Amino acid sequence: MASDSPSRFEATPQERRIPLAFFSFLLSRLAAVFAMQIQAVVVAWQVYDITRDPLSLAYVGLAQFLPMVVLLLPAGDLVDRFNRKHILAISWAVQALCSALLLWLSYTASSDVAGFYAVLALFGCARAFTGPTLQSLLPQIVPRAQLSRAIALNSSIMKIAVIGGPLLGGILYAYGGSLTYAVCLGCFLLGLALLVTVPVRFRKEARPQETTAWKRFTAGIAYIRNKPIILGAISLDLFAVLLGGVIALLPIYAQEILHVGPEGLGALRSAIAIGALLMGIYLGVRELKRNVGWIMFVAVAVFGLANLVFALSTVFWVSWLALLVAGAADMISVNVRITLIQLATPDEMRGRVNAVNMLFIGSSNELGEFRAGTSAAWFGAVPAAVVGGLGTLAVVGLWMKLFPSLRQVNRFEDATQALPAREATA
Repeated sequence: MASDSPSRFEATPQERRIPLAFFSFLLSRLAAVFAMQIQAVVVAWQVYDITRDPLSLAYVGLAQFLPMVVLLLPAGDLVDRFNRKHILAISWAVQALCSALLLWLSYTASSDVAGFYAVLALFGCARAFTGPTLQSLLPQIVPRAQLSRAIALNSSIMKIAVIGGPLLGGILYAYGGSLTYAVCLGCFLLGLALLVTVPVRFRKEARPQETTAWKRFTAGIAYIRNKPIILGAISLDLFAVLLGGVIALLPIYAQEILHVGPEGLGALRSAIAIGALLMGIYLGVRELKRNVGWIMFVAVAVFGLANLVFALSTVFWVSWLALLVAGAADMISVNVRITLIQLATPDEMRGRVNAVNMLFIGSSNELGEFRAGTSAAWFGAVPAAVVGGLGTLAVVGLWMKLFPSLRQVNRFEDATQALPAREATA
């Protein structure tokens, strides 16, 4: 319908500027992500080094997954009702405590992996609040007109930590686990200090409409269920990671198939992030404007194919390149999914919607690690990785039939059609 008013997506020159608060937020998150990435690679290596049992890697993922499943929906409700910045600070403080506990376990040379699993369970509890808070806080720092650019820039910058963290973790672990966890603790504390300086400019008063806690907890599920585009994007990414992810198998591949040490393991984990970083930079320069739904399906298919190449490779540089391609394809899928969710969700619902997104996507990483670890224990690492890659390709074909509306999405702006006018123009 024609209108004499400016386009709802047209921004003034002032609105086109990303506020300085966003860059303070980026630095604080960068420090925290560095800590998480370093810790992830070291915990997996240390637990496997103690047990030499592929099933122990499955328990590393499961210990973090179960608390997230239990707490994510209540966390989303709290994120929509209370100060998001304060919730994020508390969750990072708990994660810093986990690093301190892992430091103590490593310093005492504990060979009881139950202690490591207990700390990881506490870490999973904190992460249940971190994910939805981070996603919901960003639109309160950056104006809506700059949200798409901020998402792309945020994703790209975070890859610096995802690249550097595993590499640094592998190097530091060569000097001992205690030093590594001490660095993680310092990074979490730095992130907390930087977060204090971040002003929240676009906060809206919470307007709870549901009458019971259960209705509040499940409001995000109901919202997503009524938007097939969002449901299709989230579930496609879920099964791609659940079936095709090979991160949990990297310690086995590094030691027993590619015959590299902790440094090689860090390089393999970083390959995924390097591919994502390069693609994120490209998307920042050449933003996706057309056929975004179709592009997402193609990206997930490439992700599955790249992981299949990795599964069959016995040459380090081939494996590294395959993970590089997988990371680039995954960045495209993530960029489409996050942008669709943020543009299609009103501010007072973002905590609960992002909690459901984290339940499907964030926790799928840990559940995928459990799937990969158990499969490797039963059938071997290579068959487990091959089946996962083939499963991803099968999901892509099935989802194209189940969610034609997602395949037909042309522009990101199509996701705003169901929003009230005051939200679409905010």
